[in-house]
Amino acid sequence: MKTPSVVLCLCMALTFARAALHAQTVVLTPQVVTASRTPQPAEQVAFSLRSLEGDALRAAPTVMLDEALRSVPGFSLFRRSDSLTANPTAQGVSLRGLGPSGASRSLLLLDGVPLNDPFGGWVAWTKLPRESLDRVELVRGGGATAWGNAALGGVVQLFTSPATGERTRFATTVGDFSTRSVELEVTRSAGRGTIQLLGRDFTTNGFSLVAPERRGPIDSSAGSRHRWLAARWREPLGENLEVTVTARGYEEFRNNGTPFQRNGSREHFVSATLTGQPGAAFAWNAVAYAQDQTFSSTFSSVNASRTAETPASDQFAVPSTAAGFAWTGTWNHGGDARTSAGVDTRFVRGETRENFTFSGGAFTKLRVAGGSQAVTGLFALHERRLAPELRGTLGVRLDSWSEGDGHRREGDRVTGVLSRDDHYSDRNGLEFSPSAGLVWQPVKEWRLRAATQQAFRRPTLNELYRPFRQGTTVVEANPDLRTERVTTGELGADFTSGAFTFGATGFWNELRDPVANVTLARGPGTFPLFGTLAAGGIGRQRLNLDRTRVRGVELSASWRVADALTFQADALFDDATVRRASVAPALVGNRVAQVPRQSATLGAIWRAPGRVTLTPRLRWIGRQFEDDENTLTLGEAVVVDVGISHALTKHLELFLSAENIGNARIETGRSADGVVNTGTPRLTFGGLRGTW
Repeated sequence: MKTPSVVLCLCMALTFARAALHAQTVVLTPQVVTASRTPQPAEQVAFSLRSLEGDALRAAPTVMLDEALRSVPGFSLFRRSDSLTANPTAQGVSLRGLGPSGASRSLLLLDGVPLNDPFGGWVAWTKLPRESLDRVELVRGGGATAWGNAALGGVVQLFTSPATGERTRFATTVGDFSTRSVELEVTRSAGRGTIQLLGRDFTTNGFSLVAPERRGPIDSSAGSRHRWLAARWREPLGENLEVTVTARGYEEFRNNGTPFQRNGSREHFVSATLTGQPGAAFAWNAVAYAQDQTFSSTFSSVNASRTAETPASDQFAVPSTAAGFAWTGTWNHGGDARTSAGVDTRFVRGETRENFTFSGGAFTKLRVAGGSQAVTGLFALHERRLAPELRGTLGVRLDSWSEGDGHRREGDRVTGVLSRDDHYSDRNGLEFSPSAGLVWQPVKEWRLRAATQQAFRRPTLNELYRPFRQGTTVVEANPDLRTERVTTGELGADFTSGAFTFGATGFWNELRDPVANVTLARGPGTFPLFGTLAAGGIGRQRLNLDRTRVRGVELSASWRVADALTFQADALFDDATVRRASVAPALVGNRVAQVPRQSATLGAIWRAPGRVTLTPRLRWIGRQFEDDENTLTLGEAVVVDVGISHALTKHLELFLSAENIGNARIETGRSADGVVNTGTPRLTFGGLRGTW
């Protein structure tokens, strides 16, 4: 268990020692926008920041984009599986292990627009581009003052390549499990403006999610298909004003490992962005967007011998809508000072419509549950140089939230007689999210920083109103869930000497009222909240724990040995524990589910002779627990991915990759009856990429 961490530490020590002998030209830091919603030099950001260029993400030896982002310490989805096979409801974003759940505790954005699902908070990673990505910015532990609700753990923002110039990109991929995809970008001038078309078609037959020792006749491959098409139009409206309009259509269909379990998603999206710069000291931007989507999913219970399944629920429709608007202005003052301020609002509405209680070969009951949410915020951030080597940032944000039309109706499908007709009181509140940061550069090589913020997250409509049953586990909703709030602090140090960089960040989070699926009953038996639970069945409810604490250390080192060779090493040591839980005192002292204590990555990019590029990556995941009671352990895993590409011409590149080349067992789930789910086995794929 200790070997991977020892190897990583030795590698980092070696690179640190050798780097002192190789001073090379320092690369200027780029402009980033995610920390404050406005462009600023990366070295002025007090929170932990990582920016990944689109070329690096395209070269990563992984099929899925979210798997490529796992090279960043602390980035993960709710579970270890990626979006190749994971159910969309398990694709919530987690940063630094701040209470992973299907509902993200981090905010994901695409070109400034929230991508978190309106109903459940998870993320459909398959709707995001990869070939046409310009870059990705990750602000861990920060960004809440600028972005508000859901940014407890931080903010991840993806940027599409600008709709400028004349450009064509494509990539076609084939691989194991009948995996194949085509992605295309075409950008062309149209009068004074530009039109950009983007699209992808992806399909895979997938693999069985159940470990071989428990796999049975009922288990099938978890295949999927998704496709989307987007169009962007950019047009100057004047000397200092520009508009960009985006429209997207998306659909996805998945098999989830047994004949009955499937899900599907469809979305229509449109947005308009205006940017203006009336003068040298002032600039502004505004964005408005609307999203309409539907989701469906089926769940079942599989018998002990895994020879048959019984339908548990048919979530045949989850219609949801989201609409929002944001305006941000930036004022540059004399004396190297700047203020950014703005307003944003987001409204969501959604409900689940599902059949449940399977008896006599048919579902006998119907459930309809959902409601609406609205959040409006005002924010201001001011930064200035306090001394020649010291820069400070202070931010404040005030959000007003409201929830209405909360309902849950259940009744007989045939007679229409209601057994439950709940209507919940409207709720509202105010949230204050301050932040502060300092960046001190006493000498050229060192940058020291300190930052703190408060952030909040309202539970999603899914958490408030929708119960669900998966296998023998029943999870009840809770319309009385309180707002999650976190206080975050971090201290960081970054060292740069020529082509070598090293960074260390210590962080501390106190999360109050985190929502957790708390175990309250075990079958066999009949319980007031859960009904009848079979032997091995578990009854859980979404409840607010009093407090959890997440603290740890991030380490990062990179070394550009030469223009053709670069090493990158990252490690995360994460202590996430329950500190107080009046609803379940036995949980106090337990580790937060789905958070490993240690994880690390080691990678390289080598541009070898003959126009060949090699991109190996080693990833180590420490042990973690599946459940809140810390009784179900997921073992550690060491995963090695390797990619190789060859430039055939100036415009064409041939690539071949092997994900999990050692065929390591990646345990992604473990049930109380001993069934273990596993992640992606060895997967080889290759293709052709072109740019001109």
